[in-house]
Amino acid sequence: MHPSTALHTDRYELTMLDAALKDGTAHRPCVFELFSRRLSGGRRFGVVAGTGRLLSLLRDFRFGDDELRFLRDERVVDAATLEFLAGYRFSGSITGYREGELYFPGSPIVTVESSFAEGVILETLALSVVNHDSAVATAASRMSIAAGDRPLAEMGSRRAGEESAVAAARAAFIAGFGATSNLEAGRSWGIPTMGTAAHAWTLLHDTEEDAFRSQIQALGVGTTLLIDTYDIRAGVNLAIRVAGTDLGGVRIDSGDLPIVAAAVRAQLDDLGATNTKITVTSDLDEYAIASLAASPVDAYGVGTSVVTGSGVPTSGMVFKLVARQDAAGSWISVAKASTDKGSKGGRKAAFRTLDRGTATSELIAVSDGFESVDGPDEHPRARALQTAFVTAGDIDTAFEGAGGVSAARAHHAHVREELPVRALALSRSDPAIPTVYVDAE
Repeated sequence: MHPSTALHTDRYELTMLDAALKDGTAHRPCVFELFSRRLSGGRRFGVVAGTGRLLSLLRDFRFGDDELRFLRDERVVDAATLEFLAGYRFSGSITGYREGELYFPGSPIVTVESSFAEGVILETLALSVVNHDSAVATAASRMSIAAGDRPLAEMGSRRAGEESAVAAARAAFIAGFGATSNLEAGRSWGIPTMGTAAHAWTLLHDTEEDAFRSQIQALGVGTTLLIDTYDIRAGVNLAIRVAGTDLGGVRIDSGDLPIVAAAVRAQLDDLGATNTKITVTSDLDEYAIASLAASPVDAYGVGTSVVTGSGVPTSGMVFKLVARQDAAGSWISVAKASTDKGSKGGRKAAFRTLDRGTATSELIAVSDGFESVDGPDEHPRARALQTAFVTAGDIDTAFEGAGGVSAARAHHAHVREELPVRALALSRSDPAIPTVYVDAE
């Protein structure tokens, strides 16, 4: 039995539920939508991540005795609402963008169709998961683009909360990273793990040579030796003298990386270690990685920047009611109209228009009548973006676990090929493609 996720909820969601049960509106059919009004940080595209995690957390969204006791003791809701929560099981439907998919302003990333009571209390959990994971995935994708064919490893666990670190490793892997240093991420999500030794290993031993010899004895000559604890040039000489020219790799964690990497490559080649790889790991982000494109670097290890979204730690997504039935049972669109915080009401169907395989727009068909929603037949030159995650309370397990992560990673690699060239630049700009709203056909 997993811990309950039901109290990962802002109090006002339960006070709204309490009032809605009292005034009779709690069971009105509603449509909620999770979307982003704009791309945070001037990014040219966003990457969806977290929905597979959200589905697993939804399964554990149950109000057990401990949760109900807390709500009773704190007088958050009344006895009738406690009784409703005791039997809470999400029975609605959830559709949305697959993990690894690209998103743009207004993209209906997650759509929840349920009663008001069942849907409104999912807001905080949905936003906390998808906002965080998508921010990490977007940063990771930009780093992956900057790295090109060179492998990336995520190693930022010490710069995030313990659970956020695992989620960040997962999101980074979906968006193009090849490995993580976090063992829990490896166990939970099937991500390859990596790691050898830190500076503490060298400092533990009486000499750098003792440290290198011990590491090679334990891990083999194919290991990667950290060469900058003391003097880098001396470290390279020592590494090859101890390991021989078949040494797997060296790691550089400090200095002016383009200059240091070039010097280390030349030194390794002069020593005959032409196949020894160079990994760099010093405070890298997408800009630093891009600056090393012409340098003789073989792999990158990224820490703080990737797990914090490279300066954009959240995606700015919101969760809004966009449609509901009225007292007479007729569907109506609803939308917030506040300045700079407006939303667009109505049920949405989303498509990506393509011209010879390149994305040209985010096409969103808006239905006010709700009798039908546009499908692929109405937009033959576009790719449908939404899929069913939950149908009448039944969760599609294909999107969960290590299998879901692997599928999301493959999907991201595929859809990223659709981006126009201008989307690959790292500078701040408008979204790479426009969002176009049309009335449903």
